[in-house]
Amino acid sequence: MPTEEELKRKILQQRMLEQQQHALQEHMQAQAQQQQMEEVLRVIKMQVLEPKARERLANLKLVKPELATQLELYLAQLYQSGQIRGKINDEQMVSILKKISEKKEYRIKRK
Repeated sequence: MPTEEELKRKILQQRMLEQQQHALQEHMQAQAQQQQMEEVLRVIKMQVLEPKARERLANLKLVKPELATQLELYLAQLYQSGQIRGKINDEQMVSILKKISEKKEYRIKRK
């Protein structure tokens, strides 16, 4: 017959295993959501951007990945709200990038 200490250890091991399985499931769900979001963004880029604009976005991704992600999300919002009419060319992409860059304003307060 198992002792009380052995039972406690078994219960603890079982709980730890359940937590690991739960964490793994959450990780897999998050990964699936990430892949789904990337696929949606890819489809939107193909429908909305002309080849030169896609090339500019790809180059931007290499140099400034955070800004490129911000731009992709902005384009997705415009597309989903129906504000994009036709395909975006390279010149329009540059003006959108300028808009996004202008929004970043830093203020330094000194005491």
